[in-house]
Amino acid sequence: MCAISARKFNEKAAAIQNAVVLVVSADLPFAMKRFCATEGLHNVVPLSMMRGRSFAKDYGTLIVDGPLEGISARAVVVVDASDKVVYTELVPEIGHEPNYDAALAALAR
Repeated sequence: MCAISARKFNEKAAAIQNAVVLVVSADLPFAMKRFCATEGLHNVVPLSMMRGRSFAKDYGTLIVDGPLEGISARAVVVVDASDKVVYTELVPEIGHEPNYDAALAALAR
């Protein structure tokens, strides 16, 4: 699902001037860079939380128990040019896709 989301945000964000997509994952940094290069994801900046979970803790998305313990729930945070959070979505199941259109529409407001 991470790969699908990264591909879709990459494609949809290309049409929005000055949009930057940050994809935060528990994957290794070199693996994420290789994936983005192989997939041609030029509108995505891959970030890894492999060495620390502070990002997920700070944003309240860290899964703290069960089989997915230690990774982040699937979430979308849209921040505008003034560093104001204009949209958030915590996807109910990690295997579900976020609402791409709603997230990107928040930038147009």
